[in-house]
Amino acid sequence: MAGVRKKLNFRGRVQGVGFRYKAKYLAQSLGLTGWVRNEMDGTVTLEIQGRPQLVDKLLYSLNHDSFIEIDWIDGKDLPLEEDEKSFKVLL
Repeated sequence: MAGVRKKLNFRGRVQGVGFRYKAKYLAQSLGLTGWVRNEMDGTVTLEIQGRPQLVDKLLYSLNHDSFIEIDWIDGKDLPLEEDEKSFKVLL
């Protein structure tokens, strides 16, 4: 698979606004894999894998949601997880 994997940490109004479930819906719709979870400090962590254009589309959609307010994103590239087949919301 020609793709990317990113680990991103989102700050802002990102908990209690449907962020994780919107990320899951978008990821599944776009054929992306990975996971998302709320953190104790009020941020949300997302690991996302797939074609770069589709990852960008997911991030664009999250940034333009009327309920989500992203103030800052910290991120890094990770090695691909070739065996990963789905996207999960971690609790």
